[in-house]
Parts: sequence; structure tokens; C-alpha cells
Amino acid sequence: MLDERKIAILRAIVHEYIATAQPVGSTHIAQAPGVHVSSATVRNEMAVLEQEGYLVQPHTSAGRIPTDKGYRLFVDTLTSPSPLDSVVTRRVGEFFDAAHGRLEEMLHQTSDLLAQLTRHASLVVGPAADRAVVRSVQVVSLAPRVAVVVAVLSNGSVENETIEFDTDVSDLRVSTASAHLAHGLTNRAVESDWTPSSGDPEVDTICSAAHAALLGAGQREPVFVGGTSVVAQAFDAVDTVRTVLQTLEQQYVMVSLVRDVLGRGLSVAIGAEHGIEPLAACSVVVAPVVVDGEHVGTVGVLGPTRMNYPQALATVEVVSERLGKHLGEGAG
Repeated sequence: MLDERKIAILRAIVHEYIATAQPVGSTHIAQAPGVHVSSATVRNEMAVLEQEGYLVQPHTSAGRIPTDKGYRLFVDTLTSPSPLDSVVTRRVGEFFDAAHGRLEEMLHQTSDLLAQLTRHASLVVGPAADRAVVRSVQVVSLAPRVAVVVAVLSNGSVENETIEFDTDVSDLRVSTASAHLAHGLTNRAVESDWTPSSGDPEVDTICSAAHAALLGAGQREPVFVGGTSVVAQAFDAVDTVRTVLQTLEQQYVMVSLVRDVLGRGLSVAIGAEHGIEPLAACSVVVAPVVVDGEHVGTVGVLGPTRMNYPQALATVEVVSERLGKHLGEGAG
């Protein structure tokens, strides 16, 4: 384990490199808050930190930059996330105070807000809808063998799923099924073990198909990625930008990534730690969205390993907390 002086020097180097993106020299660090030693002492300590794998010298210059191991120690020795400034805190509060309407739109706007606040790509995974209560539901005929089921749920989401039949179905049968479905599912959870019993086999078939379609839709977690436009500004190498953007488009990969990070009890995964090779140049900061003690979603940001970790942690934490509170109020 490093002594306090080496940790203080490493922390100062990380702060400086985050701010400037330039290799850091000993003279500047000797003057940094919390260091208070000579440049010669800093040079010696930096050499040790390099030997231990916390720093690397990218060029022949005297400057050094943190490695993933260095960032990990920096994050692990943070006593707490940096407090957000009042402007950011107020902006988050005003956003959620004004957030109304469809759940999907609100989650999409949350991802945009997080990206704007952190200047990193953002990811918001919302709650699956299968446990939400049905506020209203109806089946509408689109063609003799095609209909759509539309349900408004207590969590603010609106589910609409197409259902197809093997034979022609009359508009009257669909209308009757719609009324029977509404009677059976309204004010019950989507996942309710409900069986239609209208006395008409064709109507019951329509109801069963509609309920199954809602169950299938309800088990999908809504995923929203924001801030992809800022990725191009975060990396120097075009190939890295292209790889990161392609990976961000793969929603299953991103959901698996944040789920795995949280599953390991982490809030930050740095570089290769998260195990997604195309994102080896990135770090991920995540926080669970909790409603009534239950983990219902995730908020996170993805950016270069040279990210402002204290600020990212604080922002993700505040947004996840407010999102959980908002979802909890909406479920009532």
C-alpha cells in the first residue's frame, strides 16, 4: 500500500491531468495543495509510482500520466463525491419537478440531461413494466387478422403491441375482447395471473393474445443513451471514436455492462475492468435507481478514463436519487 505522500502526489497528478490532458511534471505538483515537498522529492516519488504501475511516461519528456491502476487508486481513496455546485443541483431539481407525461419520454430527457451535465455519453435503464398497474387498456382492430393492444400503466409508460391472428376476426369480436380485457386487467399488475372467461372462445383467444403481448413488452427494460455527439470530442483517435459509438448502439451490451458493474458492488469501472474490450479506453460510472428499497433501473455515464470522477460520481448519484423519487411518486 502506498504511503500518504505518494497518494497525495498521485491525486494531484490525476487532478491536473483531468484538467489539462497534458503529461504532468514534478515542478507543478510540488506546488499543489496537500503535497508541500520539493520538486526533487516529487520526482523521486513519481519514479516509484511509475515503477509500481500507477503512472506512465508517454513521451521522453519528464511529464507522466495516470494509468488505469492509478485512476483506480484515485477513485478508491475518494472520501466522498464532490458536492455539485448550486447551479447543477438546481437544474436537476427543476428538471424532475417539471417532468410529466410518458415514462419513455422522461427517461430519454433524463439521459440528455445527464449527458449535458457531465459532457459524457449517458445511459438510463428504466424499470420493466410488468409490475406496473394497468390504468387503462384497449384492443383496436387494424385488419381482419391484425390488432393492436394499447395500455396506459401506473409508472407513466404507454405500451402498444401488435397482435396477429390465424383467422379473420370481426371488429365486433375485437371490441368485445377489448371491453373484457379492460374489465379484467384494469387496476391490476401487467404480470397478474389473469385468465379470460368471457364464455366466447374467440373473444378469450383475443384477450389471451393481448395479455401475452403486454407481458412480453413489460419484461423489456427501456434503455436510453444520450450524448453520443460528445464522444467524438473525448478521444483523439478516430478508430476509438468509431468503436465506442458502435458499442453504444448495442443496447444489450450496455445494459449487461452496467448490470455487471453494479453486480460486482462497484460504482466505477475503469478501462479493462469492465471487460468490454471495445470500451477499453473508457470508464463507466453507475448508480442504481431505487424505489421502495427495490432496484428498478440504472443511471450511468461513459467517458474516457481521463474523466472527472468526483464530478461524474456526484452527478450520477443525484440524478439516480431524483429519478428514483420521481418514479416512486408516479407509482402511487
